[in-house]
Amino acid sequence: MSYDRTIRLNRDFAGTVTAVRGALAEQGFGVLTEIDVTATLKAKLGHEMEDYVILGACNPSLAHQALEADRTVGLLLPCNVVIRAEGAATVGQALDPAAMVTLTGLPALEPVADEATRRLDAALAALT
Repeated sequence: MSYDRTIRLNRDFAGTVTAVRGALAEQGFGVLTEIDVTATLKAKLGHEMEDYVILGACNPSLAHQALEADRTVGLLLPCNVVIRAEGAATVGQALDPAAMVTLTGLPALEPVADEATRRLDAALAALT
């Protein structure tokens, strides 16, 4: 099962991070957390790796709907969005909201996952 929604862009990493934040905001997602994986692994382990950032994005309305259907689904929130360097390109990835339905087996989450997918796909498409 594929669990990601991925785009590849021919733009610089920092510009992509800024563009992803803006595209998510246009679709009603706020960024609650940002993890600079590259800096963390360098500081904690002395490990060098490509640019890699995880954004914890949340659409409050969709999160509320999902939590009303199942309080445990909070384990899958917020939506992780990864921006990472891949050679000369930059990759943007979002967790496929359908994974939420697959993992929980709850049909009540299908409309939430469908709307989240629509919004995430629109955000990613705006970057191309």
